[in-house]
Amino acid sequence: TILRHLDRLLAVLGEDGVGLGSDFDGALMPEELADAAALPALIRAMEAHGYGDALIRKIAGENWISLLARVWGN
Repeated sequence: TILRHLDRLLAVLGEDGVGLGSDFDGALMPEELADAAALPALIRAMEAHGYGDALIRKIAGENWISLLARVWGN
């Protein structure tokens, strides 16, 4: 389900517009991704799904860093 969701987000927003959030406190999460401890398994699933290393790095953190740099002006 998460990979289908990522596929759709990537199709609509592009690879620079998608990033993993930290909504584990109070968000309705799939059982397989109940908390941040499951993120390595999600990364492995993205690799198995065919996402390349550069895209995974963007989704896993680089896109957030880029957004913060633009907002904060750095």
